[in-house]
Formats: sequence, structure tokens, C-alpha cells
Amino acid sequence: ETFKLSTDPSFESKLRDVVGLYVNPPAAAAVFCCDEKTQVQALDRTQPSLPMVPGRAGTMTHDYKRIGTLDLFAALNVGSGEVLHDTRRSHTGRDVLAFFRWIDMHVDPDLELHVILDNLSAHKSQPVRDWLAHEKLQNR
Repeated sequence: ETFKLSTDPSFESKLRDVVGLYVNPPAAAAVFCCDEKTQVQALDRTQPSLPMVPGRAGTMTHDYKRIGTLDLFAALNVGSGEVLHDTRRSHTGRDVLAFFRWIDMHVDPDLELHVILDNLSAHKSQPVRDWLAHEKLQNR
């Protein structure tokens, strides 16, 4: 009852493109599914954890110190299962672009690069759009 389909008139075409990349990725391409997990709490325990020993699980204190939050960026290579990841203090267009460039550095330059994205507003910043429009890239 809560699932909603997109009202985008190009939705069906985009859906077929994305599913096609998952089911039958091109041979001379790297396909990455990218996402961000924002505001991950960085915590530190007030005391060191006790290690596992035979007959007892590892233990840790219930109290912790807050260190702040981080944003986790991850990209799954659909063909290999490899996950590229990075953490940043924010998730602006500038951060997204830096992560995408980092992905590009890890891809064979002879391969076409497909990037599957959600609708995060940072993905729509002009520098990100310019980078995604590069001839080597096919973004979905």
C-alpha cells in the first residue's frame, strides 16, 4: 500500500536500462551502483573492548563518546561484486564528484563506465552533471 511508482514519463525506459545493466552488463564496461548513507554516527567506547575467549563472546561497554557524524559513499561493481567506498564529512555535489572521480581512477581506462544513481539533489549539481556527461560515462 505504501509503494509508489514514479510519475516520470521516462520511468519505464529508465527502468529497462537499469535492469538491463544488472541482468546483462556490457562486456567492455564497468557498471557501478552508487549510494550514500548520510550522518553515520562515529562513536568511540569509553574503555577498550574485551576480546573473545573460548566459551565467552567479546564484550564492550554500553557507554561511548560521540565523535561526530560521517557520510558513507559506496559503489558496487555489478560485474565483480567489488565495493568501492569512502567517507566524507558531508554529501554535497563537491563530495559526490570527488567520489565519482575516485571510482573512475579505479576503473580500467579502456572500459566504458556506467553509474546507476538515485535522485539525491547533490547528483544534480552542475559539476556532477558535467562529469556524468563525459563521453566515457553512461549514467542512469
